[in-house]
Amino acid sequence: MQHRNRRIWGVATIAALAAATIAAAPAYAAPNTNSVKKLTKAVTAEAVLEHLDALQDIADANGGDRAAGRDGYAASVDYVVGELQAAGYTPEVQEFDFQYTEENSELARITPLPTNYVQGDDFLRNAFDSGTPKGTATGALVPVDVNIPAGALPPNSNSSGCDPADFIGFPVGAIAFMQRGTCGFAVKALNAQAAGASGAVIMNEGQPGRTGLLNMIGDATGLTIPVVFTTSAVGEDLYSTTPGTIVTVTVDFEAEVRSAYNVIAQTAIGDDGNVVMAGAHLDSVQDGAGINDNGSGSAALLETAIQMQKTKPNSAVRFAWWGAEEEGLLGSEYYVDQLTEEEIADIALYLNFDMIGSPNFMFGVYDGDNSGGTAPDGFIPEGSAEIEDVFESFYDSRGLPYQDSEFSGRSDYGPFIAVGIPAGGLFTGAEGVKTVDEAALYGGVAGASYDPCYHEPCDNLRGDGQDVALYDALRADYELVGNVNVFALDVNADAVAAAVATFAFDTSTVNGVRVPGKSHGAGKSGDAFADRFPS
Repeated sequence: MQHRNRRIWGVATIAALAAATIAAAPAYAAPNTNSVKKLTKAVTAEAVLEHLDALQDIADANGGDRAAGRDGYAASVDYVVGELQAAGYTPEVQEFDFQYTEENSELARITPLPTNYVQGDDFLRNAFDSGTPKGTATGALVPVDVNIPAGALPPNSNSSGCDPADFIGFPVGAIAFMQRGTCGFAVKALNAQAAGASGAVIMNEGQPGRTGLLNMIGDATGLTIPVVFTTSAVGEDLYSTTPGTIVTVTVDFEAEVRSAYNVIAQTAIGDDGNVVMAGAHLDSVQDGAGINDNGSGSAALLETAIQMQKTKPNSAVRFAWWGAEEEGLLGSEYYVDQLTEEEIADIALYLNFDMIGSPNFMFGVYDGDNSGGTAPDGFIPEGSAEIEDVFESFYDSRGLPYQDSEFSGRSDYGPFIAVGIPAGGLFTGAEGVKTVDEAALYGGVAGASYDPCYHEPCDNLRGDGQDVALYDALRADYELVGNVNVFALDVNADAVAAAVATFAFDTSTVNGVRVPGKSHGAGKSGDAFADRFPS
């Protein structure tokens, strides 16, 4: 703990030291990039991959991940700050506190068919309002009035474990196996404990909309046994081997307040009353290097910032690497919350880059004009449609297909649109499944996830832990480096640079503001977009 505190102190104070270090000549001798085409050409896939290699090394040296609140994230911040300083920026490191949770809970079938289920995907430990007792229990899994197949009864009609009489004859020390239904989770858990259960597993009921994971809440005062909740599919799997099933249920976690960090860097040139902002989250999930999610966006943004030091934008460009996005957009929310109304008004637009190199990719553009009809009225700020136009024009200039990506606010642009700032961005897909039509457009494997390693340890640069057959099939169409599609990364790194430069020179299509200065090939209207980008 002391070691972590010393390291975080070094990160937090690095911004104060920056002024003393930039007097030396920058390590980067970037060519003149004073046009959209020049900047786009200067940002190369090779350089972006070098940043990803550094992030992988950081994860390897720090327990395998770069999650907020851990040493791997602090080292990632160090790396980005160092690269920015070397390029001539004076980065700011913005510290904020958040509720850190480290999950070590387990659900495992010991016999027959040994199976280790995945926390967060297959099961959740309880989160009762009265507290979450920790502990481990191993014993026979004993169904208590469970109806299988799941969903055979009408929704919310299963009374499994709701009445103490359900436990008549229940063997002391066994693990109670129950089903969601007519009473609260706390009632089921307390009844199981009173009957002598050493632990409990509660499965979802199984009807449509009642199959996934839920947080178990409610007043369970007096509960002392470990209790977990599973999907209906996992429940049916466990039930299929009863009687005779032995399981282990463990509830174990760490919860404390820790610090995380945003990194902010702004160009020295350009109107700071009409700021173009671009961001990407820097943190990974726990137990994964986070190379596509979101090393890909962070690395492309970093290389764009480095190369932009030889650009003379009309508007100031502010780059941001967000912390604790995986904990709920916490870094970007904190940043926006600290802005005054005047500072909010000074931001012309925000561009977000979260997962831009998915191995089984599609080219997704945030649906700023709501042509897909997925956003409610008034949700999307004016000007967002014009940001979408720029990205679409970029892909058109390359003769590449693209499609709408839902404008949901579920990444770091969410806090910006919440205060009326126009936004846009790119997304190559996460756990969603590629369709047959998409495979015809982009290649790849229909029926597989865009990122089969999404939020998994195999989201790395080496390929460790991948589904070998699936990734071999992907390599038949693509060049992959670990979990990154090189073609998608190359194209989208250019798209990041092109969009940032386009708006750095001219935001008038978004907010009507024309900053005095030479256009540098940025064009004067949406009709000129196609001429801005190199082929």
